Amino acid sequence: MREMTVYGVSFDLIGKQPIVLLKTQDGNTFLPIWIGQPEAAAILAKLQGSDPPRPMTHDLAATIVTSLDAEIRRVTVTELRENTFHARITLVQGGAEIDIDSRTSDAIALALRADAKIFAADEVIEESGVEFEGDEGEASRHLTGHDSLADLDPAEFRRFLDTVTPEDFATGTDEEE
Repeated sequence: MREMTVYGVSFDLIGKQPIVLLKTQDGNTFLPIWIGQPEAAAILAKLQGSDPPRPMTHDLAATIVTSLDAEIRRVTVTELRENTFHARITLVQGGAEIDIDSRTSDAIALALRADAKIFAADEVIEESGVEFEGDEGEASRHLTGHDSLADLDPAEFRRFLDTVTPEDFATGTDEEE
């Protein structure tokens, strides 16, 4: 198991599908995970430091966990099965660990809100990771078509989110509910 960081959120320029990019903490291996539009918006909002006037779903879930005197300790991308990533959220309550099955995108959105660590199983990284020997800009350009995720215009991404339809996600989704 390896610790990951959220490198950013982009979208597949061909299929217009949102992607969250995880990067190994200790290397230059990226794990691209195609996700749904609402989860992309939730992850992107937290990465950009947006503070919504009312709690969004992931904010609410994090608040509920805290209200129950529990803590989100870590999330783990556990496997890739039938082109779908699976994850586990590990909570700690009263000294006991509780593992909860989760969609990977929801787990990542919660981890960001709880400042929890994100891990990926070695098998997942070996099977789906993309390793780059160049710099991160080269990796980002290859994965997203931009030199850096910072090059993505937030207004362009918001326009994409405003115009995308459910039919756009009907094919090629690696993560299903």
